Amino acid sequence: MLTCEVCGEELVLEEDMKTHLLLSHPENDMGCTLCSWSGVANDELHFHINTTHKEEQGHDGGGAEGRGGHSLVRPSSSPTLTTTIVDNHSKQAIGLSRSEGSERGVDNGNRFDTIGGGVSPRTSNSTLESKEKITEAGGEFGGGRAVAIVVSTSSVSTGFLRSAQDSSRPTSRHCNAEESVGVGSAEHTKVKQKRFSSPLKEKRFSCPMCALVCTDAFILQEHVELHLLEESPAEEAVLGATSSTEAASSSNSSGGKSYECPLCSVVCGDCYSLQEHVELHLDYGTATSAVSPGSDLRLARRLQEEEKQRRKEQEAKREAEEFKKLQRQFGVDGRGGYRKQMERTVEKAVSRGVMVPAHFHNKRDEMMEALASGVDDGRTRTQGVLGALYVYYQREARDCVHVWLSADTDHYCSSEGDKGWGCGYRNFQMLLSSLQRMEPYTTCLSEGSVPSIPQVQVLIEGAWREGLDPQGATHFNQRLQGTRAWIGATEIYALCTSLRVSARVLDFHQPTGPGDTHPRLFDWVKQYFSQTATRGARLPPRVVQTTQPPLYLQHQGHSRSIVGVEQKKNGSLCLLLLDPGCTPGDVRKLLSQDGSTVSTAVCRMRKFPGNLKHRQYQVVAVEGVLAPVEKQTRILNSRTLQAERIP
Repeated sequence: MLTCEVCGEELVLEEDMKTHLLLSHPENDMGCTLCSWSGVANDELHFHINTTHKEEQGHDGGGAEGRGGHSLVRPSSSPTLTTTIVDNHSKQAIGLSRSEGSERGVDNGNRFDTIGGGVSPRTSNSTLESKEKITEAGGEFGGGRAVAIVVSTSSVSTGFLRSAQDSSRPTSRHCNAEESVGVGSAEHTKVKQKRFSSPLKEKRFSCPMCALVCTDAFILQEHVELHLLEESPAEEAVLGATSSTEAASSSNSSGGKSYECPLCSVVCGDCYSLQEHVELHLDYGTATSAVSPGSDLRLARRLQEEEKQRRKEQEAKREAEEFKKLQRQFGVDGRGGYRKQMERTVEKAVSRGVMVPAHFHNKRDEMMEALASGVDDGRTRTQGVLGALYVYYQREARDCVHVWLSADTDHYCSSEGDKGWGCGYRNFQMLLSSLQRMEPYTTCLSEGSVPSIPQVQVLIEGAWREGLDPQGATHFNQRLQGTRAWIGATEIYALCTSLRVSARVLDFHQPTGPGDTHPRLFDWVKQYFSQTATRGARLPPRVVQTTQPPLYLQHQGHSRSIVGVEQKKNGSLCLLLLDPGCTPGDVRKLLSQDGSTVSTAVCRMRKFPGNLKHRQYQVVAVEGVLAPVEKQTRILNSRTLQAERIP
């Protein structure tokens, strides 16, 4: 905290004090506080007070008090102990002076003059060297404030003087003014010296920075040094870091204190040297970082590597989460297969009160028996669907020019054990129910027994063990039992080949019509069903139930069975699909005697080109029975299984 010596205002920053002096105290706007004389410069005001009001100075306690309580320091002819605090910027000086009579053994060779800080010619060389060393040691203490302590060999202080100057006034001018005053006021000097040596003033020393009054000059000196230490945060940090080293070094052989640098092993003799040493450390570090662009480059590279590593970790975490989602979606997340899902579904029904416990146990027993036998229990099967469609088209649908239906096929819908993932297995059951009714396939298929979903999984694993579709086997890790894994067209092909049923996989890999439609798919289905119905007939009938088995239709996320195709009067085609997602109640509406109910059920089966807009469709078509040699050939060819791409 800086105090204006003119008006007493306290300011924090040195720049604010300079601005205050320039604005509030112009150079030629000073006034005497003892009379009405004003409009003069600072040095002229000092000269006026020392010459005109010297009597008032004598009654004022030994110093001419100007504005703000300034006191002028007189030359002293007695030995002194002086502590001078000099501000390098504002040229303010605070001095501690102590005098003693010649009977105390004064060394006149060590006396000096305190006016303006100048040393008299009588000062010994040792005293000058001591003053220079102490001044240099504290030259940068407290942010530009220097502390100079000059101690006479045997002098004892008896008084305290304070001298303050304006920042705009040179020290030499102040010294000249003091010398001129000293020549004309010899009598006043004697009175003041007598007052300084009086017993009342011998042991009272006021702190120049606070209101403390000390009885010893050395105590006051230490007190002022504490003030300066508090004003410098950097020095405070250094002292805090070296407090332990001070205590450890206080008991050395010489009895003096030593200060160890907290940044290296250098030991300093005083705190001022330690502060200067530590500041050199800090300055060197700042300069090194400022002139070394390599450190910034290394920092940028390190940050870039950390960001890259963090991005990799986030990407790996995201991929792991997506992989878990895919595993859960395709039923290979280890949560169990058909049996566990059935048990969980039935238990939830019991907990909600939908099913009584007795029914739960009965249903569980039936499921265990079906799983043990490997044959579907038929609870989700609906028979007579194609016969009902043939009757319907004979009576209704006069807007159709031609209708081709597949061979008789049963509908299988999803149950509690395979809901959400069993569509591929159910479509295979529909295909198998049709093949079992045809004469060519009875030699390779067991008549009347459709395997359950867990048994179908066993059959597919057996096909993989025979060498069919090794890529697909690797995809499922050679295991389907106990999982909820989805199957597609390639698994149906492998299963048919394993059963010696000849099959083809056709890939309609891209849309072939406007609006992402697949007219080529519709044309191919029409050709498949109509090729046997039109042989040897000049005019085919409007409704034909062929001997062709249904087609397995696969697209992203779902599969269905194609059991017929309609041709309208305008030439457009419409497919008839059996969906495993339809409930048995909806499918049984086809068996109703009510024409409107049947029409509603048929409308749900119709799919026009605008209804099939997936980007890719795959079709599995059965074409006959394989001989054992043909089966082995297809097993070898399935190592690089490729579908027939259309177009």
